[in-house]
Amino acid sequence: MRKSWDEYFMEITEMVATRSTCDRAFVGCVLVNDDNRIVSTGYNGSVSGNPHCIDVGHTMRDGHCIATIHAEMNALLYCAKEGISVKGCRAYVTHFPCLNCTKALIQAGITGIFYKEAYRIDEYALELIEKNGVTLRKI
Repeated sequence: MRKSWDEYFMEITEMVATRSTCDRAFVGCVLVNDDNRIVSTGYNGSVSGNPHCIDVGHTMRDGHCIATIHAEMNALLYCAKEGISVKGCRAYVTHFPCLNCTKALIQAGITGIFYKEAYRIDEYALELIEKNGVTLRKI
């Protein structure tokens, strides 16, 4: 039986997560446009050219690894660097986005967030998603 688009993109997101270089959580993100074409992918890891957590350990502050750029941000930042619009795109993410990533996705024009793992769901993130009419679905 043929996979749905949601299943298809979530499986790709899980594959993208295998590239993560911060082993505290292997997270992947895939941004998809209205034509069901992948616009960008991202995984969590260090700033390009800097040592990776899996090689040198974590830089921890307040319970978070501050060396890591989140998968959603990496997907968005690639588009910003290359001049690719994400307005109207959907985000497929292995884990529910943190508050900062939720804000960035909304601000960038993402219209849907689809996630697999209900990881540290922030109440204000849920409020922002609802206020801004962003589709939210656990897959």
